[in-house]
Amino acid sequence: MNLARFIRRQLLSLSGVGLMLGALFFAAALTPTLIPRSYLTQGVLAGGCFAIGYFAGVLWRRLWHYLELPEPSARARSIANALAAVGCLLVVIVFLWRAAEWQNSIRAVMKMAPVETAHPLKVCVIALVSFVVLLVLGRLFALLARFLATHTRRVIPRKLANVIGVLAAGLLLWSIASNVLINTAFRALDSSFRELDALHEPERPQPTAADRTGSPASLVKWNELGRTGRRFIASGPNATEISAVSGRPAQDPVRVYVGLAGGATAQARARLALEELKRQRGFDRKILIVVTPTGTGWIDPAAMDTVEYLHHGDVASVAMQYSYLNSPMSLLFQPEYGAEAARALFAEIYGYWTTLPRDRRPKLYLHGLSLGAMNSEKSAELFEMIGDPIAGALWSGAPFESRLWRSITANRNPGSPAWLPEFRDNRFVRFMNQNGSTVPADAPWGPMRVVYLQYASDAITFFAYRDAYQAPAWMSAPRGPDVSPELRWYPIVTMLQLALDMAVATNTPMGFGHVYAPEHYVDAWIAVTDVHDWSAEALAQLKEQLAAKARTTGASNIDDDSDRGG
Repeated sequence: MNLARFIRRQLLSLSGVGLMLGALFFAAALTPTLIPRSYLTQGVLAGGCFAIGYFAGVLWRRLWHYLELPEPSARARSIANALAAVGCLLVVIVFLWRAAEWQNSIRAVMKMAPVETAHPLKVCVIALVSFVVLLVLGRLFALLARFLATHTRRVIPRKLANVIGVLAAGLLLWSIASNVLINTAFRALDSSFRELDALHEPERPQPTAADRTGSPASLVKWNELGRTGRRFIASGPNATEISAVSGRPAQDPVRVYVGLAGGATAQARARLALEELKRQRGFDRKILIVVTPTGTGWIDPAAMDTVEYLHHGDVASVAMQYSYLNSPMSLLFQPEYGAEAARALFAEIYGYWTTLPRDRRPKLYLHGLSLGAMNSEKSAELFEMIGDPIAGALWSGAPFESRLWRSITANRNPGSPAWLPEFRDNRFVRFMNQNGSTVPADAPWGPMRVVYLQYASDAITFFAYRDAYQAPAWMSAPRGPDVSPELRWYPIVTMLQLALDMAVATNTPMGFGHVYAPEHYVDAWIAVTDVHDWSAEALAQLKEQLAAKARTTGASNIDDDSDRGG
């Protein structure tokens, strides 16, 4: 009986204005964004948006009372509340009814199976649980603020004490969250990822050939490569496999990788990478690529296998690990580590490369995916290379924080879409997606070629904090080919939706979201490295074989997807 009375009292204490505004936020959260959602992620998002709307309504009412503004009569307030409640309820019902249809509109674009019939019901249950949890946390915060305000009133006026109580409670909780919870979680995650990174996979034995990284003759020890480094070294096509597709003589590609255990500092690991690259005669190859991996140290095989096939194995690539955590965590907790490592590696490779005769050295390129793309951008300043520039770069899925990407996108040519911009005369940089580039393939390039490969459905690229108060430019017509036509912008809610999309951007089928397909890398590498010795028929066959291999490998290797990070 006491429990029933307690529940009834809690229900009666809920704010009517808060519930109505929360219902509108809940309804808006059911609309589609870039990535298909499961009922669990959709429910958590909807519940969180309901809580934010509820909090905004409560804050509005409290502020109204606090400022002692005139109140409507009780009868007028009751009528207005009743009409608003009915209107909000109708909106919620209509939006729930359409929730499955909206999700299926994204899934249809990505050729995924539709959601089940019970999807809206499951979303409601998860949303309710999420809202209750957040409501309890909010009320605990209110109790703490009230406690602090009560003790402060003894020395200062009541209204000022209330403000100080709220601010003090907020600062206290933020301090606990940032200094205790986040740091503790970071240390625990760092430790677990370090242990995972050290695991040896029995299906990847140590190379025995002297010209392989990690072999007994290598300067880099096999057990210091890390899990993602061993995967990179042990995978990839050999000369026989490349020749079988191209029909031409080929070489075994050179792959150099240095894990975090390879040196105490980024500079030490970079010097080790350079010496190993020299030992394997990587500077004798036609193409040399400095690769910046994602946060876990993972390198997308769809990118590297592709360029090795296109150049018949006459390719050397060098990479260096800078973190154990996946890219979103590294971006939050270790943003400087990735940039420092990328700069150190590029400085070593570029410094030695510039000492070689220009007619006998390889063409030098940069590559990175996701956080690797952002740190690869930072590794080389254009003004430092003005006298001896590199040949170009391919950056895929560049995060929204990427400085150069943001500048180019913001200053794109008028009339070109934000999701596939054109920049000035297109001689320096071009953008590509599933359908290639809007710039003709025979359009002239300058001395340096930069290509951004990006999908319009990649929230890691197109998220922005200003989406909370301003509709993003990529939503304007015409939209990207992989964006639902049902997508709409809502204040605050759209930003939260895109933030959630970032967390699940690697859960899409290949060729959408943050999962870049090898057939699209083929077109991108052709543009960057100026490939001319493949016929259209041979390229079509290469794309087909690489796509089939990537999808088969991705379906059978769950770890690969977890390391993809962001």
